[in-house]
Amino acid sequence: MGRFARAAAPCAPKDLTLLSTLLVPVPWLPFAVLVALVVVAPFVGVLLARAPRTTTVLAVLALVAVLGATLYPEGTPSAAVRCSVELPYLAPTASESIANVLLFVPAVFLAGLRTARPLLTAAAGIGLSAGIEAAQAFVLGIGRACDTSDLVTNAIGAVIGGLLAAAALGLVRRRATRRR
Repeated sequence: MGRFARAAAPCAPKDLTLLSTLLVPVPWLPFAVLVALVVVAPFVGVLLARAPRTTTVLAVLALVAVLGATLYPEGTPSAAVRCSVELPYLAPTASESIANVLLFVPAVFLAGLRTARPLLTAAAGIGLSAGIEAAQAFVLGIGRACDTSDLVTNAIGAVIGGLLAAAALGLVRRRATRRR
């Protein structure tokens, strides 16, 4: 090998995703969005609690976005089951990890508001993430690989979404008792 030649890196389809490519120039953006979401979501939740149909439509759209972002075929179909077992790198500039956290926050938040059962919807969000990772491992035709760090970051997002829904529902209850 020449002085500047590099050995070919092992195939890592997750590193070549559109999301990663878009976030390289602004690695702080997902963290800023997460902070803004945490600040604003409980107050938006108070408004959405009065509009159950709108909340349902938004929750379904968020779920479709999660499924589309995680199960849409990417690259060439896999020849074998692949699953990477590792913990995520979590830092404000870890854009892909924070984006994975963000992926589940809206769906769980909106479902938690709609059902008024935020803890149950957080658990369902974690279960959904596990199912998605299993599909990425075993459905070879979509060209994806499962990654336990994605499961961990998605679970963190589901918990944050559940907590934000609980906060919004608490604000709704507090307003209701003040009016009496």
